Amino acid sequence: MWAIIGGSGFEKFDGFETVEELYGETPFGMASSGLKKVRVNGTEALFLSRHGAHHELTPSEVNYRANIFALKYFGAKSILSFSAVGSLREELAPGDLVIPNQYIDRTKGIREHTFSGDGIVGHVSLAKPVCLSAAEKTLALLPEGRDWQGSTGKTYICIEGPNFSTKAESHVYRQFGADIIGMTNFPEYALAREAGMNYLPCCFVTDYDCWNEERPHVTLEEVIDVMRANNAKAFALAQAVFAEDSSGIRYFQSGDEALEQGLRAGLMTPKEAISAEKMEWLKVLLQD
Repeated sequence: MWAIIGGSGFEKFDGFETVEELYGETPFGMASSGLKKVRVNGTEALFLSRHGAHHELTPSEVNYRANIFALKYFGAKSILSFSAVGSLREELAPGDLVIPNQYIDRTKGIREHTFSGDGIVGHVSLAKPVCLSAAEKTLALLPEGRDWQGSTGKTYICIEGPNFSTKAESHVYRQFGADIIGMTNFPEYALAREAGMNYLPCCFVTDYDCWNEERPHVTLEEVIDVMRANNAKAFALAQAVFAEDSSGIRYFQSGDEALEQGLRAGLMTPKEAISAEKMEWLKVLLQD
């Protein structure tokens, strides 16, 4: 089963048919409000508004561990993540879709970013956080004749937020080699990997970050206008992806599945040394 995580501008999709409201209590606290099972053109999927049903959570207040655990618990195998991002490159314009394949973490360490700790030690590989074949397959589904572009092979830099960068920071991030900037994909993609879930990040550009001297810094109102248009693109893309593979499993290249790279392979602490209470929730993350 697919799960969709909707970020800023993607808190809801009018085309979703709600099947069931789900309760998001987990061993890590409550998941963001608005967790539910939906139907998209006959395909059932899970949906979670990252910042809550009413956008009440800042990027740092999102309980990422609870969100990922809840999606895994309710049967999700793969995550289709929608996010709003700023562009650090002239060629990545507002309205464009970017599927990053690499990340740079510039958050400040205040987010719970792993299921390990407190008696559980695991090490998973994040060298290839996104399945490249799935990214290319997604770009191939984009409609012809569109007036916006899709690209992959880019790097997403994640900052703490909720405020945007200074101009000096924006220039530094470009020097790092980052192409887009956001506030939420970390630790989301890392936790998804630990939980053995495929992660497909679809990031829609809303504005150029403040590095570009020739373009005035946009207002929130202008960003929201772009978000509305991006919402329709995201829903159409979800429909196309689900039509390609309603299970959320075959979409990802054999041998590149997160299931074989997560805690199921990276758990170092012997299971017999882990308390029964912790093993109860750990089993959820280790299951197929």
